[in-house]
Amino acid sequence: MRAQQTLANAVSCVGAGLHSGQSVTLTLRPAAPNTGVVFVNRNGKDGAFLAASIEHVVPMELCTAISGNGFQVQTIEHVLAALAGLDIDNVYVELTAGEAPVMDGSAGHFVRLIRSAGIVSQSRLQPYLKITRPLEVVDGARRVRIEPSLTTQITYSIHYNHPLIQTQTYGYEHSAHTFEREIADARTFGFLQEVEAIWSRGLGKGGNLDNTIVLSQNGILNESGLRFANEFVRHKILDLIGDFSLLGVPFIGHLLAERSGHALHTRLVQQILASPDSWVLLNTDDAVAAPELRSAMAAPRFASLVTLQAS
Repeated sequence: MRAQQTLANAVSCVGAGLHSGQSVTLTLRPAAPNTGVVFVNRNGKDGAFLAASIEHVVPMELCTAISGNGFQVQTIEHVLAALAGLDIDNVYVELTAGEAPVMDGSAGHFVRLIRSAGIVSQSRLQPYLKITRPLEVVDGARRVRIEPSLTTQITYSIHYNHPLIQTQTYGYEHSAHTFEREIADARTFGFLQEVEAIWSRGLGKGGNLDNTIVLSQNGILNESGLRFANEFVRHKILDLIGDFSLLGVPFIGHLLAERSGHALHTRLVQQILASPDSWVLLNTDDAVAAPELRSAMAAPRFASLVTLQAS
């Protein structure tokens, strides 16, 4: 167990949306215990708040998006990954446009932004969802599965017929230090033909060689090269971490993904929440002996999970 965490100070950055190409300012602000991650629309409107929750996910090509309360925000997976990777539980994410900035195509800039703001512990304990029975989502050769584990782990495999990729498998065991060192700086990628097709559909307007690895037939177009030999599969893990933060609480279990993507990631999150016999919320049985945990579990952020577990 650990205490919930938030930021010590507000901090901002400016960038362009990967798909819209629109300039956007992102501001991270501290939030009270049990708030969770909440997006705030600052595009000329006040009071528009939207929790980063699986119930707000909407279908979106090539990214993760949420919608509700009169606004929609897309391409949120990298900032969510940075927050989850550094164990930030409560934060307001303010945006002046409907898409998070892509920055360099990884979560690295957001990690450094969070570090510059500072991280502080709060007065409530952080509940965890512990997987007790395997669950799986399959779509042809694509699958993502979660199994019981003593720790939070991810094993991801990708397969592409390209000389720089072929088959890549990487195992990650969660800690803020490991995320920052091994996952955060892995960038998004695409194949040249696919990128050109995306442009033709009016997407990817903010994409360029400064924020996307573009693969040619036999190599990459980026003169700076790769940050890791297996940067591609590391970025897939980054996306999965961001998508799984939509569960609303950290999890303990082993995620195994093969040829997966945003849609399958979020489908598994939905399946977990629909299968309360497959998980427990740690320490809920001890709530009487731990008033701070009892208070946390009664908060709106966790109320739906408690109801599911009791059903």
